[in-house]
Amino acid sequence: MTLTVGSTSLPLPLVVRGKVRDVYAVGADRLLLVASDRVSAFDVVMNELVPYKGAVLTQITAWWLRQLGDLVPHHMISSDADEIVALVPELAPHRDTLAGRSMLGLRGQVFPVECVIRGYLSGSALKEYRETGTLAGERLADGLVEADRFDPPVFSPATKAETGHDENITVTQVRAQLGESVAAELERMSRLVYERGRDVAAARGIIIADTKFEFAQRDGHIILVDEVLTPDSSRFWPADQYQPGRTQPSFDKQPLRDWLDVERRAGRWDGNAPPPSLPPEVVQATSARYLDAFARLTGAPLDTSRLP
Repeated sequence: MTLTVGSTSLPLPLVVRGKVRDVYAVGADRLLLVASDRVSAFDVVMNELVPYKGAVLTQITAWWLRQLGDLVPHHMISSDADEIVALVPELAPHRDTLAGRSMLGLRGQVFPVECVIRGYLSGSALKEYRETGTLAGERLADGLVEADRFDPPVFSPATKAETGHDENITVTQVRAQLGESVAAELERMSRLVYERGRDVAAARGIIIADTKFEFAQRDGHIILVDEVLTPDSSRFWPADQYQPGRTQPSFDKQPLRDWLDVERRAGRWDGNAPPPSLPPEVVQATSARYLDAFARLTGAPLDTSRLP
């Protein structure tokens, strides 16, 4: 039976427990990120765990960072549980918990901005555009429809919300907050990573519609941190089904969202916590969607033989 992990309790100082990740301090200059199998939708964390979700998020990030090392510096030291235990021996009794879902990384001062790159009109950008014809207050071309492609992609930063949704902000606001040179470097690095990811994914039949990155400052340099180009931080669409003017199918938790939408329309859930209990078939369909995204992107299925 697959080990699922809802939360962790490791012999390290806990820095933060997010919706999905538990983050621990390893000395003064490293962090251990452990991706749980928790899943959220509409800003509500479900009670059920999704098998392999944490491993998929961690190992997709690790796979991407290995493709990106020539473009931007990043935080990853290792995503292999045996290597992590060798570097942090006190974690040895927790090796099974860490397997597949953990990443040891460099610690930096994280910038308080989500660096969002939008290649297509969708999500909160579509909502704002329909209301005002703008994105984060900046005027867009008239006559755009849902899922239209932006050429070039739009850098659309957002605030980092502790609860609820992030809020789109203008590049001008980022410059005022972080300074001209830092804002310019964050945009440059975001575009580099997105464009590499977009091209790699396109060769595998996947459109990366949009994504968000986090960066940190370490020793006077900016590094890419946290998750990168995963189904949780990005919209992945199947290229062979792409059709502007409608909502696209996606490689993420769409089965979960679809089921919850039915529950809301039927009046059985008001959209707030506590969430309804998920049927086993919805949990399994969501797990399958994550595993499918991993296999399509990397060209090989997730190696579950190394997971407990």
